[in-house]
Amino acid sequence: MLEVSIILTITIVLFIWGKFPPDVVALISMLALYLFGILDLTETLSGFSNPTVIMIAALFIIGEGLSRTGWTALAGQKFVAWAGKSIPKLLVIVTLGSSVLSGFVSNTGTVAALLPVTVSAAWNAGTLPSKLLMPVAFGSNTGGLLTLTGTPPNIIVSNALIEKGMDGFSFFEFGLIGLPLLIIAILYFRYIGYRLLPSHKTDNRTISIDSEMHKWIEDYSIGDNMYRLRIRSMSKLINTRIEDWDFEKNYNVSIVRLRRRHPKVLKGTPPYVEFPKRNTEMRYHDIITVKGTSQDVDKLVLEFSLGIISSKPEENNLKNELINQEVGMVEMLITPKSFFVGKTIAMGQYLEKSGIQLLGASRNNRPLSQKEITVQAGDAFVIRGRWSNIESLQTVYENLVISGSPEAMAKNVDEITTKSYIALGTLLLMILLLVFEIWPGAIAALVCAGIMMLSGCVPISKAYKGISWTSVVMIAAMIPMGVALQKTGTAAMVSNGLVDYLGEIHPIALLGGIFLLTTTISQTINNSATAVLMAPIAYMAAVSLGVSPKPFLIAVAVSASTAFLTPIGTTTNAMVMVAGGYKFMDYMRVGAPLLLLFFIVTLILVPLIWPF
Repeated sequence: MLEVSIILTITIVLFIWGKFPPDVVALISMLALYLFGILDLTETLSGFSNPTVIMIAALFIIGEGLSRTGWTALAGQKFVAWAGKSIPKLLVIVTLGSSVLSGFVSNTGTVAALLPVTVSAAWNAGTLPSKLLMPVAFGSNTGGLLTLTGTPPNIIVSNALIEKGMDGFSFFEFGLIGLPLLIIAILYFRYIGYRLLPSHKTDNRTISIDSEMHKWIEDYSIGDNMYRLRIRSMSKLINTRIEDWDFEKNYNVSIVRLRRRHPKVLKGTPPYVEFPKRNTEMRYHDIITVKGTSQDVDKLVLEFSLGIISSKPEENNLKNELINQEVGMVEMLITPKSFFVGKTIAMGQYLEKSGIQLLGASRNNRPLSQKEITVQAGDAFVIRGRWSNIESLQTVYENLVISGSPEAMAKNVDEITTKSYIALGTLLLMILLLVFEIWPGAIAALVCAGIMMLSGCVPISKAYKGISWTSVVMIAAMIPMGVALQKTGTAAMVSNGLVDYLGEIHPIALLGGIFLLTTTISQTINNSATAVLMAPIAYMAAVSLGVSPKPFLIAVAVSASTAFLTPIGTTTNAMVMVAGGYKFMDYMRVGAPLLLLFFIVTLILVPLIWPF
């Protein structure tokens, strides 16, 4: 018992210290339990076969699918659009939005999706990001309490019941307490929290695709010399190939994109040819996006009987024309040792080796308007290609600098496609499987994660990257600590202490003690690790008192998600700290009243919903 207490104390100290990653700390703790002879090999590695861990890993893939197919970006855009310029309304919507999203997507994924649009909305509404970002983080923590899969502690406490042969919590059962707490959080930020939120000035306007597109239009003149032409019924381009005309050589025009619009187009034919090649066939009613001077395009229109659809694309039209779930744009900077230095390339040219197009060029912060450019060190280009090709560009050509993260930008595309509906359908399928308990939770999540990958919503090569392995490994490595606490009697000692001091007063006093102990731990270590530690203690305390363990495990789940007092309690708190310019005490000042409200509401409602 003493050895377990020492290892647990050192583990908590290391978590708080933050010198080592939390998964490493958890692994050290797990190994120590084996090396000191407290657990055998099977018990030591039991966390890595635990259904909770498997389910959480699968949920990360499902959340990644929703993010990659545009749902989180679209939701974020809609939340901000609904608020308009009203700061109180914006505050309510971002808090509500982050809460609803985090009920189905990971808290981290929710904040990652909403952070850029919230910062942008704050500036547009005439307020500061520090007035909105903390509600987004706290809202995501609260929203995790709406569903079984909303946050790992919910799954952990539910499985704690199942392992004891009892019925776990149903999918929406957590919402019975989560929804009232969400309403409390929204009302708090609307009428009290907003006055407590600091006004920290920051200059880090978050980059988004919309802002980047606006920048490219200005800095690279992307919209200039770009036209959309329709192939009319009398055009001699019909049923010919691009190579038959050699547009770049004979007409000084590059074909950037082709859209199929023939009324009798074959079923299953892709509506767009994103990167037309020399052997691409042109058909009646196709729309071709070309890049060239107005004189050259006019010549093309007259000679081939084409119709001009739009001569000056607007910013939003350009975004829809050039960026989608599959294809994106980024800036590329040329270094002195680059392969491109000294090469002459044409704007609009498609580089088959790397799978990218060159759409705009800038030298010394001035756009280059000529059709062909001899590349110099320091030149900057806006390039277009499939997101996967952009990501691998630096392995194809050395000594290039890609500005920003293509993968992060791809998740900000709010276009809804067929894959988007597959991803949404997969989420609904998982909910149905869990609600009607058709399969165990881990199996249901694995099946749905497999659908996400096989359907291409999450590329198989990206599936593992979508999993937060730090969280998964940490949870798996901390589960043996829960086993050790029970095996050595430490959990019984703590639970008996709680029962002796608080249980004799009233079960509500014991409920309050478990809540306060759990929330204290959760302010400094991960909520999943906190739930793993406290679930067996809460269960044993309830059994010792002779009452139902359900209300106490619900209290553990709720209090494990109340890390409102520090920026290190959850990843979401840390994510908004820099963007909002927050100080450590800001969390204490804003979070303490909310934590007190959660504590009071939990003590009132939990015994009513889940009687002792």
